[in-house]
Amino acid sequence: MDSESTRRFVVQIHDARRMHFDFRLEVDGVLKSWAVPRGPSDNPRDKRLAVPTDDHALEYREFEGVIPQDEQGSGTVIVWDQGTYRPTSHDLTGAPVPFAESLEDGHATFWLDGTKLHGEFALTRFRIDDEDGVQGPEAWLLIKANDRQAVHDRPGTPDPYHARSARTGRTLHQVALAEREEPG
Repeated sequence: MDSESTRRFVVQIHDARRMHFDFRLEVDGVLKSWAVPRGPSDNPRDKRLAVPTDDHALEYREFEGVIPQDEQGSGTVIVWDQGTYRPTSHDLTGAPVPFAESLEDGHATFWLDGTKLHGEFALTRFRIDDEDGVQGPEAWLLIKANDRQAVHDRPGTPDPYHARSARTGRTLHQVALAEREEPG
């Protein structure tokens, strides 16, 4: 898309080998993706690990269903949240930084207008070196800004087993059950 103001995002709950949330931002014609084990939080005190995964096609924003057991990423997926986002990264002089560049630099800020998530968030890259100083794999932190949209009096992410899809209102269990009941 040409306009950074109309970019889309999606957060999918993925009941795979390990339950996690997939956080995806539309960037340069693909969905940049991170697996977030505990899910994004709207509480600024929660710093959530976000592990980069393969980019996905834009069409995957709407995927909800069951990935067969013999395929990579097998398991049930629902769209927990969806909406648009607006990049908010700036350089030291206050000039806007293109979003892909801010991700490349390892720190990107953005404003989410989703069904469930609202306000400013940041993704910050880090690496954990081992005892011998060998650089470990890349990881990121996903953090909610302390803005008017932030919550402080409760945990920031719902129980994924009881969460409902922003697209269909169904739970993971309901999506899996519907797939099993479809005539094949």
